[in-house]
Amino acid sequence: MRNRILIVDDESDIVNLLKDHFEYSGYEVLTAECGEEAIKISEQQPDLILLDINMPELDGFQVCNRIRSFVSCPIIFLTARIEDADKILGFGLGADDYVIKPFSIDELSARVAAHIRRDQRGLSKIKAKFEDNLAINYAAKEICFKNIPIALAKKEFEIIELLSLNSGQVFDKERIYEKIWGYDSPGDASVVAEHIRRIRSKMAAAGSQSHIETVWGVGYKWVK
Repeated sequence: MRNRILIVDDESDIVNLLKDHFEYSGYEVLTAECGEEAIKISEQQPDLILLDINMPELDGFQVCNRIRSFVSCPIIFLTARIEDADKILGFGLGADDYVIKPFSIDELSARVAAHIRRDQRGLSKIKAKFEDNLAINYAAKEICFKNIPIALAKKEFEIIELLSLNSGQVFDKERIYEKIWGYDSPGDASVVAEHIRRIRSKMAAAGSQSHIETVWGVGYKWVK
């Protein structure tokens, strides 16, 4: 099965150049030349997105912010911007890498391949068991206790995913909020405590311990 990439750029010459190159390299290629089109096409769940920042109406930052809640694949920004503030904003919104224009197409190809390999290695470890009766299916975004699914909201599962994939590492509420809700999402980190309370309640109702331990005055961590 061919890997699918989405190329988003308002310059048709760049889109066509990259489309021809990646199709020749064996990829299935989707394209979009504006932000709204990119959001719609991203629902097809590509394996990687190449996303231009400087687009009219919806720029790359806005597109990234809007799709990150339902798209988990790597996102590489294509940009002429090099300011640290732009990089910090992009990474906070969920970007995985930056490639500066003008770029070497060979280097871009290497980065695309590396990100897809890394992402697929992570997905290949679909289940991680922490007790005999507890399993987390990261691909299906499902957690089961004694083979019975525990119904979780999307943000609740994403909190479990973040903490369990970094078992033992302490995350404060602000960092969890930035990772799950996004760098410039409206609201504040106080929602994290309420989501964790609901996670613990649902897991307790299923008969499982929550595995989310409070480190008082610091944050939360996943314990086996």
